[in-house]
Amino acid sequence: MTLLAIPFPMIDPVLLSLGPIQIHWYAIAYIVGILLAWFYTKRLAARQQLWPGNESPLSAAALDDFVFWATIGIILGGRLGYVLFYNLDAYLQHPMQILALWTGGMSFHGGFLGVTLAMILFARAKSISLLSMFDLVAMAAPIGLFFGRIANFINSELWGLPTSLPWGVVFPNGGPEPRHPSQLYEAALEGLLLFIILRVLSHWTGALKKPGTVAGLFAILYAIFRSLVELVRVPDSQLGYFSLGTTMGMWLSAPMILAGLAMIIHAQLKRSDG
Repeated sequence: MTLLAIPFPMIDPVLLSLGPIQIHWYAIAYIVGILLAWFYTKRLAARQQLWPGNESPLSAAALDDFVFWATIGIILGGRLGYVLFYNLDAYLQHPMQILALWTGGMSFHGGFLGVTLAMILFARAKSISLLSMFDLVAMAAPIGLFFGRIANFINSELWGLPTSLPWGVVFPNGGPEPRHPSQLYEAALEGLLLFIILRVLSHWTGALKKPGTVAGLFAILYAIFRSLVELVRVPDSQLGYFSLGTTMGMWLSAPMILAGLAMIIHAQLKRSDG
């Protein structure tokens, strides 16, 4: 073991125990992420000058209604995505474990699909511009990603390959070797950096006036950042590596790049036609 290894900060995954009730950091991360994203989208929606025709696509009241739809999409989509994409055989043998959300096991790609479906249904029900709604939610998504990855780190899960780099972390369930803190890499790239890029794009270039541009870029950059971290992240043991050293995360991210490109091209063509 290298002398430069960083010991894992022993943070109890359970924040608070009240008799049989346990409050986990994992749950707190989701709650904080959703609440901050809700606050941020309301601030963005109030900036009328950012949107097409200087008119926000959603009112504050509509966003208050949508946060419930989004929460359901995140939780159901994230859990079902993990069950279907990552560990279907195990959950078929123990189906009640599907409900044990506090043990971890959420898929971003499943949550992404769940929220996308929620946005489609909500936009149709409320006669809202779907592409602008995609843009608005994409602006806030890095907030939830940041807190989710921090929770992964606290849970000592989804760690990386062994490394000799000075910031390698010795995880309590990862053996004696220092490992890439891949959860923190993702928090930095998918959370902080992606948030900054989208903020600059929307506020300095007027990208929100071309509906679909911001959401398309979010999809592309998330897929790229996720795939890069997958190079140093240990894949789920029940799946391992696929052909050419690829992982499930890479395969699920690839369609996001295509969808993102399609949205950006559509946004630019629509703009030029108008």
